[in-house]
Amino acid sequence: MTFVSLMAAAAAAPAGDNPYGLMQALNEGGLISWATFVILVAMSIGTFYILFTKFFEQQKIISQGNKVRSSFWNSPNLREASSKLDAKSAYRAIVDDTLVAQEQHGKLTNPVDQHDWMANSLARSQGGIGARLGEGLAFLATVGSTAPFIGLFGTVVGIYRALIKIGASGQASISTVAGPVGEALIMTALGLVVAVPAVLAYNWLIRRNKSIMEDLAAFTNDLHGYVMSEGKVKPAIVAAGTTAPVAKGAQTRSAAAPTPAGTQPLTTGQTSTGQQAGGTGTTTVDRR
Repeated sequence: MTFVSLMAAAAAAPAGDNPYGLMQALNEGGLISWATFVILVAMSIGTFYILFTKFFEQQKIISQGNKVRSSFWNSPNLREASSKLDAKSAYRAIVDDTLVAQEQHGKLTNPVDQHDWMANSLARSQGGIGARLGEGLAFLATVGSTAPFIGLFGTVVGIYRALIKIGASGQASISTVAGPVGEALIMTALGLVVAVPAVLAYNWLIRRNKSIMEDLAAFTNDLHGYVMSEGKVKPAIVAAGTTAPVAKGAQTRSAAAPTPAGTQPLTTGQTSTGQQAGGTGTTTVDRR
């Protein structure tokens, strides 16, 4: 399973069965080997902790995004729509910051253009969420880049001890070098076991964060248009089995049934006969 359970199983093995096991190698290596081992174990625990906590955090935001698409834009006003969202959701934070920015704009002594004020406020709110999503990922990147070198440090120390024993004994027998060399190989393996999950977790979480931020950017853009148009511009919510609503003023024509002559709506400045109105006594007709 995980690195921690693997180490626990190795430590629980009987000492007499394998004189060159993990615990024997650590005891033989002394303080340096134990310090290297403890650092790698701490890195592994931190890696899996961040992986699971960030995964659940990301999954929560994704489920909140699905809720926004299904019910948020059906509300009559922004404040009522905000009440439909979870109190601690990322989308709720953006909406609340938008409402606060609206109130603050009217209190400015030297008014700024409302479009720029709202755009900056929404960008700042979105950036704060992105910063919170990125918390802990630097630790994964650090573990992925440094764990192999920490293991390599233990390897170098083990080989150095093996060379010292060879020089002291005057012969390179297996019994002389097996312990230190085994310790060196174990430290190399531990460094890789810690580094690989950290790198994989970092890349996976980064990819999910990018997808979440794209959804938040789309929501922020829609919210900005909604506020600046006083609720007239908002994304169309198309339910399953229904068609998208037709924009106001848009005309729908069937290719099989063209519009008969004389029934086309008149525009301003045309008479009922289709000629241009040219005097003050001419009456225009609007059949829209």
